[in-house]
Amino acid sequence: MVSPASALRTADWRRHMFGIYDQVRRAAEEESPSAAHSLWRRERDRLFASHPASPLGDEAKARFEGLSVAPYDPELRFQAVIDDDGTGEHMEVATGTDGTVFFERLGTVSTPVGKLAVWRLETYGGGIFLPVRDGLAGAPGGTYGGGRYLLDTIKGAHLGEGPGDSLVLDFNFLYNPSCAYDERWACPLPGPDNRVDIPLLAGELYTEY
Repeated sequence: MVSPASALRTADWRRHMFGIYDQVRRAAEEESPSAAHSLWRRERDRLFASHPASPLGDEAKARFEGLSVAPYDPELRFQAVIDDDGTGEHMEVATGTDGTVFFERLGTVSTPVGKLAVWRLETYGGGIFLPVRDGLAGAPGGTYGGGRYLLDTIKGAHLGEGPGDSLVLDFNFLYNPSCAYDERWACPLPGPDNRVDIPLLAGELYTEY
């Protein structure tokens, strides 16, 4: 059972994360996507190191010197329109912390690394969810074996929209779910339609803390 104090800490973490992505979207527009990425790295490092709801335990926090993130690659930022491929498909994901999470497929985006399913959280609050598992998943020095998240708007991870109802997608902002740091978390992970064979040395990489 989640305690009131734990719930409040988690809510505060999400409030901060919404603020970070708000700054990211503004920085990408007013300065550059690279500057936005630097801000994202800096602010997430600060949260992981100090926030009481950090996925890192106390011992890991004591060793923490910053998340492992690949250098920014401008070729991995683009805009994509969600087509109707797979629209209406449903996915149920059992988690240990949030019970069964239900998703409905909005459609598919075509990206330079392959096609990816885009999902909507069916429960309260909605939200767009776009996980990715790439060819470096589980490899030494690569990415988290279970996959990473690009968009999870119910938790603030949103890079904005482009013209014609397109989504801004930037693989430099891929990040690890909480379960990558602590097994007490159970997170929805990419299914077959969110896996690509191409290695993506971009965004947050996998390091044990």
